[in-house]
Amino acid sequence: MSAPRAVAPVLDRIRVGSAPDSWGVWFPDDEQQVPWQRFLDEVAEAAYEWIELGPYGYLPTDPAVLRDELAPRNLKVSAGTIFTSMHHGPAVWDKTWAHVSEVATLTQAMGAGHLVVIPSFWRDDKTAEELEPRELTVEQWKHLTTGMERLGKRVQDEFGLQIVVHPHADTHIDTEEHVERFLDVTDSGLVNLCLDTGHYAYCGGDSVKLIRTYGERIGYLHLKQVDPDILAEVVAKGTPFGPAVKQGVMCEPPLGIPALPPVLEAAQALDVDLFAIVEQDMYPCPPDQPFPIAQRTRRFLSSCGA
Repeated sequence: MSAPRAVAPVLDRIRVGSAPDSWGVWFPDDEQQVPWQRFLDEVAEAAYEWIELGPYGYLPTDPAVLRDELAPRNLKVSAGTIFTSMHHGPAVWDKTWAHVSEVATLTQAMGAGHLVVIPSFWRDDKTAEELEPRELTVEQWKHLTTGMERLGKRVQDEFGLQIVVHPHADTHIDTEEHVERFLDVTDSGLVNLCLDTGHYAYCGGDSVKLIRTYGERIGYLHLKQVDPDILAEVVAKGTPFGPAVKQGVMCEPPLGIPALPPVLEAAQALDVDLFAIVEQDMYPCPPDQPFPIAQRTRRFLSSCGA
C-alpha cells in the first residue's frame, strides 16, 4: 500500500508575484534586456498577478499608459524600488528625495503600498573596485538608521507608502549581524524589512530564523535561491556580486538554498498579508531563458501552497 501523498499547506496570506529582475532586467534601458512589453506578456502568461516596477523608467512612467498596459494582462503592482546612500548623512537627502518622490509618485498611482529600499553598494558590482570601506563607522550607522527613519516617515506622510529595506549582497546591510543591528535600532512604525531569501543566504543568514525572531519587522518578501556550490567558490575568491550572478549563483527553485517551503510556512504563521515576489537575478541572460524558468517557478510555488 503506497503512502498517502503529502498535502501542501494553504498559504492564503502569501501573495505571489514576479519582477523585471527575473527577466534579467537591472537597468531602465539596456540593449541586453528584453523589451518591457515582452516582460509584461510573459509574466502574465506565466500566471503571475503581481509585479514590481523594477528600475524606474523600464516600464512606462506615465500612470495612465502603464494602467492601460497592465489591465488587459490582469497584472497589478506591488511595489516600486529605490537605491539610497543614507549612510552619507544629510548631504545626500535632497538628491535622494528627488529620486524617491519620482518613484513613489508612480508607485502610489498604481495602487501599490510599498517602496523597496536597497542600500548602495560598497564595491562596484562589475569591476570589484572598493568604493568605500565594507564596515560603517558608528557615525555612518547613525546616519543610515536615522536617514531611513526620516525617509520612512516622509514617504508615509506624503504618499501613504511603507518602506521596506532590502538587505543585499555587497551593501552595508547584508549579514545577520548587520541586519539585526539595523532592526534593533530602527522604529518599526517607520521602517521594516524586505527579506530577500537569496541575498540573506548569500550573506550567511537563515531566513526562517529571521522570520521567527523578527516577525513583526518582516513587511515584504523576495523569493530567491542560491546555488551552494557556486556560492562557496564566490566566497572563497571574494567575487563581487555582479560577476557572481553571471556565474549563476542565483538559481531556479527548488535547486538551491534556502528551501522555500519552510520560509513560506514561517511567513504564513505571522498571520499577516505578505507579498512574496520572485526575483532570480540573471543579468545578463539570453532573451528566451527567463520565461520557461518563470513558468516552472510558478508551478513549484503552487505545489508549495502559494
